[in-house]
Amino acid sequence: MSNVLNEVLLANREYANSFDKGDLPMPPGRRFAILTCMDARLDPAKYAGLSEGDAHVIRNAGGRASDDAIRSLVISYKLLGTREWFVIHHTDCGMETFTNEIMGDLLSSSLKTASVDADGWHDSCEGPGCTDGKYINWLTIKDQAQSVTEDVMRIRNSPLVPSDIPIYGYIYDVKDGKLIEVPEATAAGRA
Repeated sequence: MSNVLNEVLLANREYANSFDKGDLPMPPGRRFAILTCMDARLDPAKYAGLSEGDAHVIRNAGGRASDDAIRSLVISYKLLGTREWFVIHHTDCGMETFTNEIMGDLLSSSLKTASVDADGWHDSCEGPGCTDGKYINWLTIKDQAQSVTEDVMRIRNSPLVPSDIPIYGYIYDVKDGKLIEVPEATAAGRA
């Protein structure tokens, strides 16, 4: 067993020993959902004041409104009753450090983990690689406010999303923990 596996299983045993949340209902009690980034520095429970059972938190690389994120939001509303949604990106996001072309090239060279320095991304060149990555839109980010607005608009314009659900747009600052509203995004997401 790896150290990480052992640590996770030990933590779970300790958590389960005092677990008292087994009666929480499936629908989120506060009736909202957050779409945010998978970055390990973000703790939506802390920055949004959540406890278990309060809200749905949907996470992916960049907190982007991908087809799968929209699928999850629609399920959150249609089957589980959420009535408000947040799109929350963050400062210093790794999705700002590469482009679709860079990712495609890195994967073509090797499937091993790449490294980054002041000169950019570098591959280990320990093949084999795969060219399939050149045909994926990795939903990279050039400008945080613009990407939040684009994602709110993409969700708002989905034919599966009712017009009476407000969608708010924010950027989480990883240096001070504050949520900064993106007014253009919130305006685009107005119910």
